[in-house]
Amino acid sequence: MQVKETSSSGLKHEFSVTVEAAEIARQMESRLAEIGRTVRLPGFRPGKAPMTVLKQRYGSSVLGEVVERAVNDSSSAAIKERNLRPALQPKVEIVSFNEGKDLEYKLAVEVLPEIGAVDLSGLALERWKAEIPDAEIDQALERIAKQQRKTEKVERAAAKGDVVAIGFVGTIGGVAFPGGSAENHMLELGSGSFIPGFEDQLIGVQAGDARTVKVAFPADYGNAELAGKEAEFAVTVREVRELTAQPIDESLAAAVGMENLAELRKAVRERIEQEYAAVSRQKLKRELLDRLAAKYSFAVPQGMLDIEFDQLWRDVEADRQRAKEAGDADPEAGKDDAAVKAELRTLAERRVRLGLLLNEVGRANNVAVSGEELNRALMARAREFPGQEREVLEFYRGNPQAIESLRAPVYEEKVVDLILEKSTVGEKSVPIETLVKAASGEDESQPAAETKTKEKGAAKAKAKPKKSKG
Repeated sequence: MQVKETSSSGLKHEFSVTVEAAEIARQMESRLAEIGRTVRLPGFRPGKAPMTVLKQRYGSSVLGEVVERAVNDSSSAAIKERNLRPALQPKVEIVSFNEGKDLEYKLAVEVLPEIGAVDLSGLALERWKAEIPDAEIDQALERIAKQQRKTEKVERAAAKGDVVAIGFVGTIGGVAFPGGSAENHMLELGSGSFIPGFEDQLIGVQAGDARTVKVAFPADYGNAELAGKEAEFAVTVREVRELTAQPIDESLAAAVGMENLAELRKAVRERIEQEYAAVSRQKLKRELLDRLAAKYSFAVPQGMLDIEFDQLWRDVEADRQRAKEAGDADPEAGKDDAAVKAELRTLAERRVRLGLLLNEVGRANNVAVSGEELNRALMARAREFPGQEREVLEFYRGNPQAIESLRAPVYEEKVVDLILEKSTVGEKSVPIETLVKAASGEDESQPAAETKTKEKGAAKAKAKPKKSKG
């Protein structure tokens, strides 16, 4: 094998590689001999077919296999001999090859930058801790008590706050639509959980009543096929039930399996603290990444940058399409594509650089993702799709590439934990509103969000924890 470097510019290297015809022929004969030991050919005993017959029968297919192996082996050897660390799969272009002739090809490889030792000394950060007022605990307990209310069947007209058991069939233009019917749906009147205007038309009904309810789906309704359309529902009332209040006392604690009310309050507080701790970590991580991005600057592989940019641009186009279907304003209104793409390319470069930096820290400190950690990530992913957990697990377990997509965020979080352990991290108590505002990127006095485009909206959505259910 002969290797000659023909070009070297920044992180890009190009080589001219020649694999001698004799080596190709040797590998051909070796592979054909391997086939000949097991193949059955008419007129020959197993393993006794002559090489000329094997070449005639299998030569063309074996040649392609041998050439592919020769390219893979020689390119790997060339890269290894020069201690190069490819950023992406190297590109190969066959220059010339004919049977009996040398194999010549071009090898182009873009390598990872030499970052060197990452200095984490002197890195000072501040972790914010939310001050959880008693009022927040009280509100959570009220929600739990509301969920634990019981209902009693009553023989009277339904009033606001009652629960009605109804069957219904919905139609648009006289045609029933998917998902528009139910046999025994429990609906709390006045809860606002159904289509606007639907519940109001059932106030005053009694068990056994039939009523036609006319409504218009909101323009921003989640199902685009129903959004903005007028519908009629043929409703049959099965029962009227009265809700009885659940007091916030020892009986509430017993209803949710707690020993007493004090233990329930403690559990609720701990749950809320955990949720806001996650918000605090989000803010702390963002601050850490901002510090690292400001401290380290190095060239990034163009191929990795292009892949990240393409993904960001696809996300923007998908957001635009969703907004168009929902009748909403373009999320990037007021900017031409060139301006949006310029912002995305800046973001893509930052993301790639930070990814390489964190990877270098992890590599230097032998950070690895265990099978148990990967399995926990898989289970967490499955829980995001209630009712479809089995399908999700089967998909990931049958797709190694998909499994690897779960490994990256776990690895990143472990590296971030490592950096935080090596840093000086102080603690500051702040009101909930201050923490949420900073984590969502609304507080301009805090470190900038990782992106000024689509991620800012995502941060807002993730910033405030879901209301605790105890």
